[in-house]
Amino acid sequence: MTTLTRDAPVVARRDAGTGLLLAIVSAATFGMSGALARPLLDSGWTAGGVVLLRIAVGALAVLPFGIAAMRGRWHLLGKALPTVVLYGILAVAGAQFCYFSAVQTMEVGPALLIEYTAPAAVVVWMWAAHGQRPGRLTVVGAAVAALGLLLVLDLFSGADFDVRGAAWALGAMVGAAAYFVISADDRSGLPPMALATGGLIVGGAFLGLIGLLGLMPVRTASAHVEYAGLVVAPWVAILALGLVTAALAYGTGIAASRRLGSRLASFVALSEVVLAVLWAWALLGQLPGPVQFAGGALILVGVVGVKLGERTVEHEEPVLA
Repeated sequence: MTTLTRDAPVVARRDAGTGLLLAIVSAATFGMSGALARPLLDSGWTAGGVVLLRIAVGALAVLPFGIAAMRGRWHLLGKALPTVVLYGILAVAGAQFCYFSAVQTMEVGPALLIEYTAPAAVVVWMWAAHGQRPGRLTVVGAAVAALGLLLVLDLFSGADFDVRGAAWALGAMVGAAAYFVISADDRSGLPPMALATGGLIVGGAFLGLIGLLGLMPVRTASAHVEYAGLVVAPWVAILALGLVTAALAYGTGIAASRRLGSRLASFVALSEVVLAVLWAWALLGQLPGPVQFAGGALILVGVVGVKLGERTVEHEEPVLA
């Protein structure tokens, strides 16, 4: 039986070019977070301190825009409240808390690799829950992008594996997959900026709660930090993290997912890994090697394959129906 779901016709109905541009902006701004946070962590900040202030600043920045977007549509909030809470806990707070917990016991590369299996999880979810079976081109594109990801993360040189860290990284993967699925779901009628605002507020409150409970160490430091030879106060870095890598990143990411659908948006987001490497090069002087550049090219080829494969998605009875 053929069914039509909310995700499949998105690209056909909306401006895919604008969606791709927004997705790249989102990936670029999300990818900057690691390079901005690293000097803070090296100067004595805990991951909890960085992520809590990042989300808090982002929430304050988008709040006026979220309120403006809800004018005349406040009645939608009651029905959409469970979605907003789920988005804030899973996609905002959960993904970040689990990722930073993972890198405490395992290397960054393997943790990122596990988290960025999220696009595959999105494909499986859309097939099982909504009957959108991926075509061959989508599968091939996903495989090529996965190979590129391996090269970018330079895992072939050998890396330690930690079971506890892997479990946390899988939690981050669930949060990342939830980010794409919920962002693309426009059935609630909430504007993208309203969802971003609500998610950041809920996520910040949740992170604050687990910090107060002692489940997430929160510590800051007053030492200045350096980026590409420029020394700045720590509050400058925190503002950049909040305004650029949270407020702008989540806002454009949701808008992109509404236009592209969760499956394609999640694969375009793989470019965040490539862009994160370039940001580390620009801000921290960490020059990527030829293998990483080759991996980035494969990721782009894989994304193109997934994009072309959107035309061949088949719709059948959902497995979880």
